[in-house]
Amino acid sequence: MKAPIGQRLQGVDVLRGLAILFVLMNHINMRLRFAKVPYTEGLPDQLVTSLVWNGQRGVQISFAVSGFLITATSLRRWGSLPLVRPGGFYLMRFARIAPLLLLLLGVLTALHLAHVEHFVISEKTGGLPRALLAALTFHVNILEARRGYLPGNWDILWSLSVEEMFYLFFPVVARLLGRGKLFIVMLLGFVALGPFARTVLTQGNETWKEYSYLGGMDAIALGCLTAPLVSRLRFSRTGLWTVCTSGVVLLVFSLCFSLQGEAWGLERTGLDMTVVAVGTCMVIAAVAQSNWRGPRIISPFLRLGERSYEVYLTHMFVVFGVFQLFERAGKPMWAVPALFIGVIVAAGLLGEVVARFYSEPLNQLIRQRWRDRNTAQGPGLEAERADVAARDRDQR
Repeated sequence: MKAPIGQRLQGVDVLRGLAILFVLMNHINMRLRFAKVPYTEGLPDQLVTSLVWNGQRGVQISFAVSGFLITATSLRRWGSLPLVRPGGFYLMRFARIAPLLLLLLGVLTALHLAHVEHFVISEKTGGLPRALLAALTFHVNILEARRGYLPGNWDILWSLSVEEMFYLFFPVVARLLGRGKLFIVMLLGFVALGPFARTVLTQGNETWKEYSYLGGMDAIALGCLTAPLVSRLRFSRTGLWTVCTSGVVLLVFSLCFSLQGEAWGLERTGLDMTVVAVGTCMVIAAVAQSNWRGPRIISPFLRLGERSYEVYLTHMFVVFGVFQLFERAGKPMWAVPALFIGVIVAAGLLGEVVARFYSEPLNQLIRQRWRDRNTAQGPGLEAERADVAARDRDQR
């Protein structure tokens, strides 16, 4: 069964909500560690790891989801990968990514120039001009691997660098190779290179181990491979149950038993993140065909997933702001749970406000102008224009 046109896949939003939740938990945990708050003392190591050290796995989940959604959207809009129009593809990505990214960079620039704590870029990393160049040309990951970490609000842009570098070449490669099997071979090549990129190819650089292009593109490639698979194959009820259960088991193992996986050598070989991506894609395949609908009680979590891009780009403002209140209160141990809850709720609300009143209106405005321009070029584009209009509520 396919989800109706324009209807969101709630199972995918659950995965995105899970991903951004792990990122939030990890970044709150980092502030607590920097402040030397011993809030994890006496807790089992695996419990602590599962709750607050799964940020990188959360990003890997989001990469796989992104690969699926971009490829599925391209298939719906243009019918097949060889028919993808690079101009239209880039404009859609610009409409979704650029408005909030440019606003964020403007705010961060102002905060740097005002010498606000936690927002000043050191000369060691190249200063403000170098950071802006890296952000706008999608190589923040390279800059940090070579010169050290940027402030928190800049550092999160490393994942955007990986993701957008992949999509910079996606439409061109899809048009050239999408008609045959070479496109699939190329994606499988990315999947195979992922573990090596996280181990051998890092050459001992711990930052590059997590931030490298190839180290994240295996998950994106797996997501891309999942989209045509779902559109061509129809699983039986038993098949859906098997695929979904297997995916959930892989994710639960990766997220909740990571220390056991480490003991088995998964992290040493770079396969730990591959397992996360494979589990994510199996769940995606199942929920995409079953059109799973969640209970009403998880609506806030689904909304967190739906606004994951806005939450991701803005959440560090909340982390720094709420943590400052925590420090002014004397860093009481009893307030640590409230700190986590407060940041998660506030970050979700900020992401909702930004999406509803800024990024989504601009997204729609840019797309509408693109459709109007195509309409003026003649009736030959009417079918594509109608298809684009029907599917404008993309999930990514």
